[in-house]
Amino acid sequence: MIAKREIRNYSEPVKIWVGKYKHSHNLLHWHYDCELLFVEKGSIDVFCRRKTHALKEGDALFLGRGEVHYMTARDEDTTLIVILFDYDILRPYLGDVQLASPLLRGSYPIPEVYAKVRGLLLEKAPCSGVRAAAHIMLLMADVFAGEELSARETEDGTTKRFKELMEHISEKYEFFTFSDAAAFMGMSEGYFSRYFHAVTGITFPKCLNYVRTERAIELMQSGERSMTEIASLAGFGTIRNFNRVFREITGYAPRELPSDYLLTDGFVYPTNAPFDPTLRDCELLEYAQG
Repeated sequence: MIAKREIRNYSEPVKIWVGKYKHSHNLLHWHYDCELLFVEKGSIDVFCRRKTHALKEGDALFLGRGEVHYMTARDEDTTLIVILFDYDILRPYLGDVQLASPLLRGSYPIPEVYAKVRGLLLEKAPCSGVRAAAHIMLLMADVFAGEELSARETEDGTTKRFKELMEHISEKYEFFTFSDAAAFMGMSEGYFSRYFHAVTGITFPKCLNYVRTERAIELMQSGERSMTEIASLAGFGTIRNFNRVFREITGYAPRELPSDYLLTDGFVYPTNAPFDPTLRDCELLEYAQG
């Protein structure tokens, strides 16, 4: 998966977005907003801080500013409450601490706060945004008071370089190699392999194959090109390798692909464009934003 920065366009000065998803499933990404998740129904796996956290009904998880993550609901009926808000709502009060674990151990009125905040954002009355932010600030004050804390981890040079690598792959996928990626990170190939898997939860070749397959599908659906040309333009070394990887990822041979096929995991996005990492098989049940 290509880790991309999520960018949301807020319509008001108060930067808050709340929503409820069914069958939430999204791409590896990060954002400068904070994100609070609550499982209203079902179960979901959330990958962050280099491990997968299994959340069941009633569980909550907090993602801090800049944390690389993705999630996959375990069944189609899973319902997830999401509260996204500007880090500046918390910045003056956190100092140099963060939650020791993103998975919350205590019990907090997240569904109730979600309902209040959503109602205020939909109301669009004077000061409703400020009141919504106040509800979030009080909730998070309780969370930080009730959970174990640790010293805040600053984003080191390696993490920044990793995010640059993800952008690099999305732009140069057709000729980028495992050796190129390791060299870009300044790591030995063995260490890079372990590092990439630890950060993303997948291998580098799988990531690259997804990117190339998406490009191949775009080429197939956009015009008349031979399969040999498409395989070459998408970065596959041989037509045999192209056919093998394409079937592994899509379930179809290239010539059998339905004309309206949509790859479940989309990976390549313009760097500075607004980006929503939510995949097409999710259902947004409701939302409101500041």
